[in-house]
Amino acid sequence: MNSSPAVRMERHGNNDDSGDSGEIALIVLQDSARMNPLGRPLQLRLRELLAEVREDTSLRALVLTAEGRGFCVGADLSSMGGAQGGAQADGRTLGAQTADNMHQLSNRLILDLQQLPVPVVCAINGAAAGAGVGLALAGDVALAARSAYFYLPFLPRLGIVPDLGTTWFIERRLGRARALGLSLLGDRLGAQQAADWGLVWACVDDEALREQALATAARLARLPAGAVPEARRALDHAAASTLEQQLHYEAERQRELVGAPAFMEGVQAFMQKREPVFAPRQPG
Repeated sequence: MNSSPAVRMERHGNNDDSGDSGEIALIVLQDSARMNPLGRPLQLRLRELLAEVREDTSLRALVLTAEGRGFCVGADLSSMGGAQGGAQADGRTLGAQTADNMHQLSNRLILDLQQLPVPVVCAINGAAAGAGVGLALAGDVALAARSAYFYLPFLPRLGIVPDLGTTWFIERRLGRARALGLSLLGDRLGAQQAADWGLVWACVDDEALREQALATAARLARLPAGAVPEARRALDHAAASTLEQQLHYEAERQRELVGAPAFMEGVQAFMQKREPVFAPRQPG
């Protein structure tokens, strides 16, 4: 595996009394001195590692976290500090260059996380600011250290909209009133309040964050291989459907899933009063 000063990946075994449930990938952002800004090298390396997780069927879950007192502070503004709104060297405006970079790299990074075939736990160890909020919320389960907070300086400080999916995530998790307030006022939202509001799954003590995240990932790793994509699709469908449409969707998914190997293993385990042991992911 190629090394990088910005991101590293570790593998953690997930053996327990129920048998070998595969491995957990732990990806750590480690530009801690700068609180892990989303520079281009970091994003490229992160996408490479996510591709490894996607292709390696021995991996059953992912934990994404960071080192230091920041999870991610969003865009690397230091690289834009001397920029003006006029044309860049390649003839594009700074805005056009930013949008193109988002389309080609940053937005794809968020979609990589959302479309990964394994469950993703985001362990938010510190400040999640700017686009770092979108990154923090792009997983399936978010745990926040007690000292962590969420901060959206886009509109009040910079006059730009929250990006990397931030508006999509916060509106759906918090509702319009709270999402709009956070976007316009620029107040910091502490981890405990974020959990109370439903932005994250739980707030945990700082020193227990990584252990809790790995334990949560171990539980998720024991799910049937297709459970996480199915849950994502079902909830996405529900968000845009009437009750009648969603009832139809659920029935049609059961038409395909009931009788599949995972369902039959679950029924057998229930009858035998044991924990189910599901087959690993298949290639492709």
